[in-house]
Amino acid sequence: MTVAEYNQCVDKFADGVYRFILKNIKNEEHARDIVQDAFAKMWEKAKDISFSKSKAYLFTAAYHTMIDLIRKEKHKEDIDKYMEAASTNDNYSDLKEILDEAIEKLPDDQRSVLMLRDYEGYSYQEIGEITGLNESQVKVYIYRARVFLKNYLVSIDNVI
Repeated sequence: MTVAEYNQCVDKFADGVYRFILKNIKNEEHARDIVQDAFAKMWEKAKDISFSKSKAYLFTAAYHTMIDLIRKEKHKEDIDKYMEAASTNDNYSDLKEILDEAIEKLPDDQRSVLMLRDYEGYSYQEIGEITGLNESQVKVYIYRARVFLKNYLVSIDNVI
């Protein structure tokens, strides 16, 4: 990949990678750091990456960096405080807030594959390459996530 192609990647894909990461981790600073780290990794391996594979490489690098951060943060997080805070926020009137809350309750793997499929428009095969899962496991995770969201959103207790 040439410098011009790298700069073109930055222009074309930076916003999409940022949105994907931000939607998953809900922290603007961490999302910017992860995107910057993904581009730094791509720059280091620019000679080995073809321009046609640059988008997949960026999302893969960002995804793995995000997973590492999530695992690191989980060790620091006090689960009791989180559960207490989540139980006090029962009343929502905005559908987007309800959907965001439902997506937050998904396991990390299911949330990530669902976001890659429904928000970013990747194929099952591309999601498998990004996440390191096989295509059938990606389909299973997306199916389970959608079933959970359907049940969560249909429940009158969550909507009122």
